[in-house]
Amino acid sequence: MKILHALLNLLAGIILTRFTVSKFAAWPESVAGFEDMAGTIGLDPTLFRITSGFIIGIAALTFFTNFVIILFTRVKHKKVIGLFIVNALYAIGAMCGALISEFFLRSNPAQMLVVIAVGIIILALINLASYRIEIGKTLGNLNSTDK
Repeated sequence: MKILHALLNLLAGIILTRFTVSKFAAWPESVAGFEDMAGTIGLDPTLFRITSGFIIGIAALTFFTNFVIILFTRVKHKKVIGLFIVNALYAIGAMCGALISEFFLRSNPAQMLVVIAVGIIILALINLASYRIEIGKTLGNLNSTDK
């Protein structure tokens, strides 16, 4: 199960890297999509595309980091668990932003992008659920040190 969990994080990182490259390399379908979305809110489509590329690229890095944490970390140190929590929450936020863009800015939402974003949110939630006991202990320890 641990290997499957790690591989899903690796796959999510690879998928998000592909989308990051498409934004930075100005692939025609990416440029067209951002021209469509940026016109809705009056933003420069190139700036919107590049900014989105950075956001998605960081999300990809969070999944690669989680891959390493899942496979190679035996000690559940609170800093490692904290990083894992931040990574999952960042990915959820980035994908929620992508879904908002798809549904409210794009004239015709791309179904495949919606499915991928929802899948990545589900994986991030699985990441949180898989470490729920350690997260609870870590948060409990943080609360007890504040007193």
